Amino acid sequence: MSIKIRKGDALAYHITGQPGKIEVVPTKNMSTQLDLALAYSPGVAEPCLAIAENIDDVYKYTAKGNLVAVISNGTAVLGLGDIGPEASKPVMEGKGVLFKKFAGIDVFDIELDCKDPKEFIRIVKAMEPTFGGVNLEDIKAPECFEIELALREQMNIPIMHDDQHGTAIVSGAALLNALEIIGKNISDILLVVNGAGASAISCTRLYAALGVKRENIVMVDSKGVIRKDNPSLDATKQEFATSRDIHTLEEALNGADMFLGLSKGNILKPEVLLTMAKDPIVFACANPDPEIAYDVAMATRKDIIMATGRSDHPNQVNNVLGFPYIFRGALDVRATKINEEMKLAAVYAIANLAKQPVPEMVKQAYGKQNITFGREYLLPKPLDPRLITAISPAVAKAAMDSGVAKIKITDWEQYNLDLQKRLGIDEKLVSSLIQKAKTDPKRVVFAEADNHKILKAAQIAQDENIAIPILLGNKAKILALIKEHELELDCVIIDPTEETAKVEEFAAILYDKRKRKGVTLYDCRKRMLLDRNYYGAMMLETGEADAFISGMTKSYPKVIRPALEVIGARKTGRLVAGMYIMLNKNRTLFFSDTTVNLNPNAEDLAEIIRMTHKGVEFFGFEPRMAVLSYSNFGSAGGEIPEKVQKAVEITKQNFPDWVVDGDIQADVALNQDILKENYPFSPLAQKAPNTLIFPNLAAGNISYKLIKEIGGGEAIGPILLGMGKPIHVLQLGSTVREIVNMVAIAVVDAQRHS
Repeated sequence: MSIKIRKGDALAYHITGQPGKIEVVPTKNMSTQLDLALAYSPGVAEPCLAIAENIDDVYKYTAKGNLVAVISNGTAVLGLGDIGPEASKPVMEGKGVLFKKFAGIDVFDIELDCKDPKEFIRIVKAMEPTFGGVNLEDIKAPECFEIELALREQMNIPIMHDDQHGTAIVSGAALLNALEIIGKNISDILLVVNGAGASAISCTRLYAALGVKRENIVMVDSKGVIRKDNPSLDATKQEFATSRDIHTLEEALNGADMFLGLSKGNILKPEVLLTMAKDPIVFACANPDPEIAYDVAMATRKDIIMATGRSDHPNQVNNVLGFPYIFRGALDVRATKINEEMKLAAVYAIANLAKQPVPEMVKQAYGKQNITFGREYLLPKPLDPRLITAISPAVAKAAMDSGVAKIKITDWEQYNLDLQKRLGIDEKLVSSLIQKAKTDPKRVVFAEADNHKILKAAQIAQDENIAIPILLGNKAKILALIKEHELELDCVIIDPTEETAKVEEFAAILYDKRKRKGVTLYDCRKRMLLDRNYYGAMMLETGEADAFISGMTKSYPKVIRPALEVIGARKTGRLVAGMYIMLNKNRTLFFSDTTVNLNPNAEDLAEIIRMTHKGVEFFGFEPRMAVLSYSNFGSAGGEIPEKVQKAVEITKQNFPDWVVDGDIQADVALNQDILKENYPFSPLAQKAPNTLIFPNLAAGNISYKLIKEIGGGEAIGPILLGMGKPIHVLQLGSTVREIVNMVAIAVVDAQRHS
């Protein structure tokens, strides 16, 4: 299903906090007078003089080499048309975010109030000293062709108009793979292109470079087949005009092998699809509605190979598979342009990656164990972490081989490592969890549904098909909040005060569990009626729900106590622990135990290590565990170092292959250079830890809260480890995004339990 975007949500997203989606963040310390003097006057004079002496040193002393300009005049924005430069700015900021997220490239977005191509060219050319590359965006045809061509000729940095080449490169890879699957030769196919804008022209040119014969190409615009006998054609359309005696799309498609749609929705009729050749290839890329609906096309032709621009169908032609990694490779060799060789290298790299075995983490993210090269898997998934190491090196090498690279890469293995480090490859964790949840949504009880943030998160979970919400609380209040905030929740609402029979049933079950713990049946009725954490946990216990979320408005003990009394720990374990995922731009770290065990002894700490190992694996990571102390491998005595050493010893006896060590100080654990130099005997010196085990609750709780508030990262959690069923506790005052993230974790946890 496609994501439903509400006007209010979109506007709130862009205005909340700091307006817009991007900011400039210093990469150097700015905390002392010396720092400021080095950053500006007088210290900045030294790099200025060095660059004046050798202009290429601008790449050494400034951010130019990792800085791309995303430039538009707003004349052809998405599906919005000529809406002007100011109105195009949210799109350009969004493009900048994608560059950063997928390739670690910094971006300045620049919107020009200029429609004259020559003036546009002059302005962009004058900005060459600032940028390492230029991504042209949303400029209407035919001016975009003139602009890109002139800038490529006049500038000595990579230039690419993504609207032209992004779709061409990605769909070109899909075409090569589709032809391989059906056993057709690219030089033999008859191609029909519906659309004659920038993207359609570029796609057709690239397909010709890949081997499609120009005499086998028919292009159709809004007036019909583009024919050579039409005297009003511009130079671009003349390039693909045909002399065949055909005039309509229907005539052109009769016997055609491929349809490429870059036009508008629902213009390809099923009866026309039936006239195409055997094993037709249909790339219907209009958004949001393809030229023919996916379900209709698949029902019409069983032999079809279909791709669209939508994420809810197989074979999404998504430009994000191309442009971030193409620019990454071009920047890393200081290419003077993005030439045809580099674009073709990207095509073949994308196509080849789709043929490789798919990593388990990608399968988990998309909830499919059978992702293999074939009719429904022509292209890699956007969340595949291998994209950057497949495409960027191929582009960089093509730049070197074609003579447009100013520097050479010699150690390709190290380059791959550098790419992963620059990207912060673990950043895709949250996206992967949400994608995994969507594959099999579960029933999630929201115990605090009389809170507008909880309802908003439930709305998002419903809209994005992450979960099936069950709202628990005062029904009248919930309905009033839904109306007040203009939500469209269509889900079960349960008010315990109206569920007399269910309260009695649940109270009896709880009484049976707790009757020898000093609890009366009256106590159990009262808890079920007045405390939704008990009622919701019992829904989970009795199978009326699959997962449970609470804690937004209640203190942690008030949520976890009912969970432990109703559900309890897993039968395979004896403890419950709390783990946080700490995300920042450089790495993902797991912290445990941060919320449950006050002062575990060595045996308990070993059990926490075991549970955390399973928890980290659950999120698709290889656990590399540092057990923390104020000592480094016995450098200081005391209760904590001794307890930690014993816990590590127990763990190694039971799991000798695990990467775990301690006692170790936190700063040493996170600095691999110190580890290698001073403690080379530790397995953590070779494999940097991604999991920190704290010796007691105070250390873990204080640490994660400090890092969350002052470390500039994002905390996901607490994630309860060792519970018998999927119960997850929110932080007091969680944001809507944090609630949605926790819902995704709860759903994936429920998938595993089921």
